[in-house]
This record gives sequence, C-alpha cells and structure tokens, in this order.
Amino acid sequence: MQGLLLVDKPAGWTSFDVVNYVRKMVAAVEGKKPKNVKVGHTGTLDPFATGLLVLLIGKDYTRRTSEFSKLNKTYEVTLHLGETSSTGDPEGEIMPVSSGVIPTEAAIIEALQYFRGEIEQVPPAYSAIKIDGQRAYKLARAGKEVLIEPRKVTINRLELVDYIYPEARLVADVSSGTYIRTLVEDIGQALGTGAYTIGLRRTCVGQFSLDETVNINKSLNSAVLITHLRR
Repeated sequence: MQGLLLVDKPAGWTSFDVVNYVRKMVAAVEGKKPKNVKVGHTGTLDPFATGLLVLLIGKDYTRRTSEFSKLNKTYEVTLHLGETSSTGDPEGEIMPVSSGVIPTEAAIIEALQYFRGEIEQVPPAYSAIKIDGQRAYKLARAGKEVLIEPRKVTINRLELVDYIYPEARLVADVSSGTYIRTLVEDIGQALGTGAYTIGLRRTCVGQFSLDETVNINKSLNSAVLITHLRR
C-alpha cells in the first residue's frame, strides 16, 4: 500500500498517535506486523491542536518526507491576551500579565502588519528541535536551560478574523518551520499584554485542504483508508 492519506487530527492525539493508529490499520490490510509497515507524517501538530495531518504510507512515499514537509501551511489561530503560558499553549503554567492593557481592534491590526513577510523567530523551548542530540522539550521538562538560535520564517498572510477581549481569532498562512505558539507570544509582547495560543487548527498544507480529510475518530476504517489513499 503506497500513497498519501489526509487526516483531520482530533484534539488530544499526538501526531505519533495518528501515525501509529494508521500503521496498525495498514498492517492489518497487508497482513504484516506494524513494525514492518512504513507510515510517517509531514509536519507535527501539537496534541491540543486539530486539523490537517498529511500521512505518507509506504516506502516510496516516506522517503519523500522532506519534500512534503517544506510546503506552506495555513492555520486558524485563537489567542488569549492578558496572560502567558510556560509552553505557549493551554498545557503550560498560565501566568497573568499585570499591564492592565486592553488593546483595541485597531491596535491588533496594526501590530499584525509587523509580523508579515520574512521575520526572525526563536522556536519555543517546548519543541521537537534537537539540541546536542536531544529534543528541546525533554531538556525543558528536565529543568535544563534551552538555547535555540533564531531562524528566518515567512508569514505570507496574517489577518484578524474576530476579536472579543481577551480572545482574538487569526488566519495565518506561513512557511514551513514557523511556530504559531511563538508567533502568538511575539504578538502579545508587541501589544504589551502577553498572549498564548488556546486554539490551533491547520486547514491547508500546500495544495492539500482540510476539506479532503477523513476523520480518524468517526469514519476511518480499512475500507475508507483504501478509498481515500492518494497517489
């Protein structure tokens, strides 16, 4: 079995959970042990996030991981102003910011313009980036200092969709390697309020759209998998 499978990842699942689930299903169809089946993905989604996860099934496709992982991505983002999180998301320690600032809609729109185009971004300590052979998030959880060099990313589109303090909803179209949690934190810093990401849904990866996905919770079985496999 070879091809692409577009999955709508539910909240609470890690990207590996989805890969493992599909690997077992492919193994059952092919009559193999799961360890002998090649399944990968083209870009991690945090456990709290939902949306499009592009899976690569079979050796011919998993060897093309780097090709697909470089595609631009589009997200629907909900951020919470007035507080920060140690991890940049709802899973961390939430800390209030005592600035007393409540930004206007105009102030948010103005702030967003400074993050469009090519920018430098420091990936979060709680990320899967490797430092001296170890994942950054493992070092951070162990209480060790995590130093990550800034990198250039491109924000092709960043628009305010809705705003009722303390929550704002954005649409972000970004280059591969962009960390939305970091982008939100930087926006909060620019506004003087602090911010962290409370909702994240990936809607596009390159030419692939959320409309083309299967729902792993409700509808995915071996027959659906075979029907939706793209080559």
